[in-house]
Amino acid sequence: MPQLDTSTWFTTVLSTTITLFILMQLKISLHNFPHTPSVKSVKLMKANNPWESKWTKIYSPLSLPLQ
Repeated sequence: MPQLDTSTWFTTVLSTTITLFILMQLKISLHNFPHTPSVKSVKLMKANNPWESKWTKIYSPLSLPLQ
């Protein structure tokens, strides 16, 4: 049974890695990113909910007196 020749694997893996790195750098360098991000003003708006105008009290069943 013949042996697998692995003498060129290092060169192949290294060249593939370098090529992929260069391709990714080129793809990223051609991408347009915003230089200065703008700050958006956030205004807090209070919603008028009908349940906020009423006073309600919720009783837990465990806090009710025993009958």
